[in-house]
Amino acid sequence: MIQKLMKDRFKHFIFNLFRNNEIQLHQLKYLFWECTRRCNINCIHCGSDCSANAENQDMPFDDFLNAILPYENENKKEPIVIAITGGEPSLREDLPDCGRKLREHGFLWGIVTNGYNYTGNLHSKLMAAGLGSITISLDGFESSHNWLRGTPQGFNRAVKAIDIVAATNRLTYDIVTCVNQKNIGELEELKEFLIKHNVKAWRLFTIFPIGRAANSPDLHLSPEQLKWLMDFIVRSRADTRISVYFSCEAYTGDYEGKVRDGYFFCHAGVNIGSVLVDGSISACPNINRHFIQENIYKDNFKDVWDNRFEVMRNRTWTRTGVCKKCRDFKNCKGGAMHMWNEKQDGIMRCLHKEIQNYLY
Repeated sequence: MIQKLMKDRFKHFIFNLFRNNEIQLHQLKYLFWECTRRCNINCIHCGSDCSANAENQDMPFDDFLNAILPYENENKKEPIVIAITGGEPSLREDLPDCGRKLREHGFLWGIVTNGYNYTGNLHSKLMAAGLGSITISLDGFESSHNWLRGTPQGFNRAVKAIDIVAATNRLTYDIVTCVNQKNIGELEELKEFLIKHNVKAWRLFTIFPIGRAANSPDLHLSPEQLKWLMDFIVRSRADTRISVYFSCEAYTGDYEGKVRDGYFFCHAGVNIGSVLVDGSISACPNINRHFIQENIYKDNFKDVWDNRFEVMRNRTWTRTGVCKKCRDFKNCKGGAMHMWNEKQDGIMRCLHKEIQNYLY
């Protein structure tokens, strides 16, 4: 027991050295482009509160490209990955052209999609344009998925999209599931369903209180359910037929090193940035708009990345609320940035604390 404890502490020590080095270097590796706020479905948990007729116009591709072109020459040894998201990126008719131009300038790219519009024809065009990765959402079986996604055809269309993608060899992809009160009892069966459909990677996350989900407590898991989810992921990771892992959303205490390949590290503003549809420069798109770091229509993106984001790179300010006296702060660093609001007076939800309180 003592030997295991010492081994775990040593692993955390080495990881913290790695994290501190990454923060000091803050090399941009992954950039979200919120290319549209339009969406073809109506998810009840949408963090962006998107709609079919979004207030913001789609960002012209050239505006985004010009903002990131200073990275073109630096991009040759370790290309930055552009994750095209929304809204729903497949609503843009120029999506294949956008991807093709990104590859011409040395950027790798992928998309995050609900799968509703994802046909074989679109897939062929995107692959020809250099699509390298794709994430598709599947949130349970028909009733659960369609309820969460707000459309009666969502499940069938998402499964068709998954089948198209899973049949492609030259593509990195994963299926992402938002675990909630309605679908948590389906996960065992859903895993077998995904394996049957040749899915190789499955990422699970929980709903956090932002956007439309902020006032929907029924969407959130109880501490008992959170613990069950962690145990389910640990069991599933022993199954060599599919890679199952928890998202990067939260520090998980004793489950660190067991529910994902590495230890928790919120890369927001460290290695991950975003350009939102109105030109705002931020980290991952789910972060509160209070943390926006200027705008590409007024500022140089590379200069902002190099010299701003201090609020995300120095997380000492998060030592407040439940984090103030937490003995795991040195490993957690205040959790994920999307769990903090503009008041910065405490993390909105601490999954680790909820599980710990349930156990003890």
